[in-house]
Amino acid sequence: MSSITPADVEVGAKGGGGAPGRPGRVSLGGLSLNLRSSGIYIAFALIIVLFSVLTDGALLQPQNISNIIVQNSYILILAIGMILIIIAGHIDLSVGSVVAVTGGLSAVLMVNMGMPWPVALLITIAAGALIGAWQGYWIAYFGIPAFIVTLAGMLLFRALTLTVLGNQGIGPFPDQVRTLANGFTDGWLGNIGLGPLGGADLFSLLVGIVAIAGMVLAQWRSRSARKGYGQAVDPLALFVLKMAAGAALILFLVVQLARFKNLPWVLVLLAVLVLAYSLMANRTVFGRQVYAIGGNLHAAVMSGVKVKSVVFWIFVNMGVLSAIAGVIFAGRLNQAGPTAGNSFELDAIAAAFIGGAAVQGGVGKVVGAITGGLIMAVINNGMSLIGSPSERVMLVKGAVLLAAVAFDVWTKRRAGTAR
Repeated sequence: MSSITPADVEVGAKGGGGAPGRPGRVSLGGLSLNLRSSGIYIAFALIIVLFSVLTDGALLQPQNISNIIVQNSYILILAIGMILIIIAGHIDLSVGSVVAVTGGLSAVLMVNMGMPWPVALLITIAAGALIGAWQGYWIAYFGIPAFIVTLAGMLLFRALTLTVLGNQGIGPFPDQVRTLANGFTDGWLGNIGLGPLGGADLFSLLVGIVAIAGMVLAQWRSRSARKGYGQAVDPLALFVLKMAAGAALILFLVVQLARFKNLPWVLVLLAVLVLAYSLMANRTVFGRQVYAIGGNLHAAVMSGVKVKSVVFWIFVNMGVLSAIAGVIFAGRLNQAGPTAGNSFELDAIAAAFIGGAAVQGGVGKVVGAITGGLIMAVINNGMSLIGSPSERVMLVKGAVLLAAVAFDVWTKRRAGTAR
C-alpha cells in the first residue's frame, strides 16, 4: 500500500493531471494551468474581487474579515471531516444534529452540573466519538449505506438533543469556552507601525511568516516527491507564482486581523486542524488508504486495505470534529439550543464539493474543502453587506454548488473522450 499516493488516485480518477494539452489544462502566457486543481482558488479570488467592488471595500475591512472567520469556523471544522468521508465515497447527513446534541451535552455538563470545562470538553468529544462509532459500525461492518444510516442519525440525534436540553436553551457558558469561540490572542510582542496600513501586533505577523514558510516548504517537498515518482508537476515559474500569491494572501489576512483584535483563537484551532489533517491525508498510510478506497474500492481490497476499519474510523473522526464544532457554536452563542446545527450538514457537504471533491469519491483536499467553505462564507457575507434578501443568497449558493459539480462532471467527460 505504501506505493499508493493521493496524487496517484487523483490522476487515475480524474485523468487531468498530465502534461500541457491534456484535458483539464489551459495555457496562459506560456504557463500550463491545471483547472482541476487550481480553478477553485482562481474562482475564490474572483469572488473576493467581485464582492470587494460591490461593497466598496467593506468586505476586506479588518473587522469584517474577522467576522467571516469566527462566524463560519464551525462549518470549516465540519468540512475537514466531511471531505475525508466524501473522498472515501460516503456521505454524512447527521453532522448538524450531532453538533446540536454535543453542544447540548456540553451545556448540561458545564452549566447545569457545574463540571470543570476541560473535563466537560473531553467528555463531549468522547460522546462525539461514540456517536461516530455507532454510525461507523452500521456502515462499515453491517453494510448499511451511509446515506441511510446518517439520515436516521439526523433524526435520532435531533430527538436526543430535545431530550437532553428539555426543549429549551441552556447557558451561559464559562468564559474560557466563550473565549475559544469568540476571543482573540493577546498582543504579546507589542504593536508595530505598518505605514498606511496602521499598526499590527508583531506576534501575529511572525505567525503569518511562519505559516508562509511552512506552506512553501510543504509544497516544495510535495512537488519534489511527485517529480521523483515521475508524475507531472507545474512548471517552476507557475509554482513560484502560486507560492507568491499564497504568501501575499496569508500576509494580507494576518495584517488585517492584527489591525482589528489580533488572531481569533478559533483561527488558531483551524490552522492546527488543517495542518494536522493535511499531513494525515497526504503523508500517512491511513490517508492513502482513504483515497484508495474512494478511487477504486476493488483495487484497495486487493491491495490489502482493511476497508471496514478505515471507513469505521473516518466516521469516528467525523463525530469528534462535530463535537468540537458543537462546543464552539454553543460557546459563540453563549447558549446551547434545540435548533442548533440546522442545515450545517448541507453547508459542510457543499464546502467539500465546491472545494474540488469528486461525486464518486477518490479526489479531494482538506485545503480545498476549507476554500469551498470560505467561498460560501464570502458569498453569505458579501450579499448581506449589499442588502440582498435571504432567498437570493440561497439562489446564488445553490448555483455555485451546481456549477462546481457540473464542472467536475464535464472535465471527466472530456478526459474520457480524449482517451
